[in-house]
Amino acid sequence: MNVKSTEFRASLPPNSDGSSTSPSPTPVQSTRDRPLAPDATSSAPSATPVDHNHTEFVQLLIQELQAETGGVSKSLRDVAQRIAVEVERICEKSDRIQQSGQVRSWQLTLARHRIQKCLAYHKLGSRRGRVELHSHLSAMVYRHIAPARTHMGFQGRYTLIEDFLQNFYIEVLKAFRRENQLSAEYSPRTRIELAEYMAFTEQYAKRRINLPGRRNQQLVVLRAQGFANRQPLETSVDMEAAIESGRSEEAEAYSRSPVVQQVREQMVAETTDPSDSVLRDRIIAELVEYLESQGQSECVDYLVLKLQDLSAPEIDEVLQLSPRQRDYLQQRFKYHVEKFARSHRWQLVHQWLGADLDQNLGMAQQNWDAFVDTLTPDQQHLLRLKQLKTPDQAIAQTLKCTTKQVHKRWVKLLDLAWQARNEAKS
Repeated sequence: MNVKSTEFRASLPPNSDGSSTSPSPTPVQSTRDRPLAPDATSSAPSATPVDHNHTEFVQLLIQELQAETGGVSKSLRDVAQRIAVEVERICEKSDRIQQSGQVRSWQLTLARHRIQKCLAYHKLGSRRGRVELHSHLSAMVYRHIAPARTHMGFQGRYTLIEDFLQNFYIEVLKAFRRENQLSAEYSPRTRIELAEYMAFTEQYAKRRINLPGRRNQQLVVLRAQGFANRQPLETSVDMEAAIESGRSEEAEAYSRSPVVQQVREQMVAETTDPSDSVLRDRIIAELVEYLESQGQSECVDYLVLKLQDLSAPEIDEVLQLSPRQRDYLQQRFKYHVEKFARSHRWQLVHQWLGADLDQNLGMAQQNWDAFVDTLTPDQQHLLRLKQLKTPDQAIAQTLKCTTKQVHKRWVKLLDLAWQARNEAKS
């Protein structure tokens, strides 16, 4: 959504660092972290005894931040310390991570995920970063900002969104201070601190709050609904117990494709484990990157709006599409999602869906045995080689074909597995 940020500045200091002109959301080499005010204050979480592993972890994060920002400052060290403390807390709370025997590996994965988010805003700079964040949050609350059973157009919703987000940014700043044990006077002032704060704002907005009936909802959506109903903030919600999660939104409801259906179901599945959040964020980020590499910027815009649960008429209004143009865009999007899921990044997608080869492509043992029996001898041979993690080049030599033919045969086999898995669920 092309929504300009006017109120986000209210929660941040004026005269912040300038912006970069590059629109890319992925971290690349960026400019140095430089103080914006000589008297800027920043403090890490309260000093407690730490072991050598924690110290080494923080130092590693400092090095990774330094590699992208080009310098080390006190504010950068504080950012690294805050990331380390938060990641260690998450890993300690996650039963899955604790039982995996790979706690350090998960700490690094989660920390790098946060660093990438932070560096993405660092690269955008203060002004452009605020506009991007404001636009993203506006899309998240667009459908929920108006009172129920009202027919309000884009301009009316835009005005309500501006009023709502002004208060929401104030809430986020207070939460940032509280969760990082910072003083009540703390405000982000350096470029790296502003980037950290904007990344926190995005994550905070997406936290999922448990509701009665085994349901949950994103925090910013709950806030927008309360605003729309002119009700006070939900006092029954314990914010300290809010579950951290990334994107978990509605996807392509129009499509009957087995691939898109299963991806959609996983996107909206309830989760309380942060490791699922990392995979979900990575899938969506790589899908966006893939669509952009294919020159499908319109598909990216459509995905962003559809994931925010906007209706077809609302998408038409925002993107200025006719119903016929939207139908064509839907078909293009469906084609590229299937290509991405079946061939471009099939391993990552199947891992996310809990359907990789080690898990019988997501089938129960009885269904898996029946599925394998339907395969030809050549397909069964290919499947066994894939289960042994044999490189495609070696598979091609064994099956006496080209690597391109191996790829095509494997994509076809995965397609059969998608269909078998859907039939087993129905």
